[in-house]
Amino acid sequence: MTTRTIRVPASSANLGPGFDTLGLALGLYLDLCFSDSAATTSDLDDTSDEHHLAVRSFRAAGGRGPVEVTANFPGGRGLGFSGAARLAGAVAARLQFGADFATARADALEQVAADEGHGDNVAASALGGYTVWADGLARRIEHRLDAAVVLWIPRDETSTKSSRGRLPEAVPLRAATSNIANAALMVAAIAAGDHDALRVACVDHLHQEGRFDRAPRSHATYRALLETSAWCAWLSGSGPTVAALCAPDDAERIATGLPDEGRSVVTTVDGEGVREL
Repeated sequence: MTTRTIRVPASSANLGPGFDTLGLALGLYLDLCFSDSAATTSDLDDTSDEHHLAVRSFRAAGGRGPVEVTANFPGGRGLGFSGAARLAGAVAARLQFGADFATARADALEQVAADEGHGDNVAASALGGYTVWADGLARRIEHRLDAAVVLWIPRDETSTKSSRGRLPEAVPLRAATSNIANAALMVAAIAAGDHDALRVACVDHLHQEGRFDRAPRSHATYRALLETSAWCAWLSGSGPTVAALCAPDDAERIATGLPDEGRSVVTTVDGEGVREL
């Protein structure tokens, strides 16, 4: 009996003003290997960690047999690990029971977004590239950006649930309208490849400052990135990772100048989303 592998990219969500709406897929991956049928025997070693979120998602969707999961990005850092893990398990289980890939991806995206409580990370991991999530709809942004992504990943972890619980229940009208304008400009700038507009657009008035208050090193790194040639920077998801878009030729130089308290990673924008290898 043969095995199959699902690969899901990490993601960075919010993209400044796009709270719970804008995301991008990253060139960092979680792989889930599973049997090609629901039989309990396969070529895989029985190394399933039944506590792993990807395995739990696979089981919840009816998947059977041993599972192997590997990832080259951490959880709890604002890189969409839970969304990627749940998506991998949900897609794999549907494929195991004979669904075609497009149907498995669409159904898994809907389910996992509901499980996560927000779909911005999941949409990016599912579709790849730059994405918009709004009222249950996920769409890719066709773009003209040739960009690298610089990530600064500290050792500290952040609980998304805890972080969201500290956000204000109401914001001033001026802050809300500014974010609406900036999020619209962000989409236009990504689509047009307008680097100058990205810097203006990627300013948030809803969630970043409150989260930065609890992550001063992330805040210092964010400010440091804005003093480089990076086009824009933002707190990735609920943090504590900070992300920036820049020209590929500038990425290594920018990354090497970031604080030593975190790990600097240069990666790409993944253009495929979840796929079978």
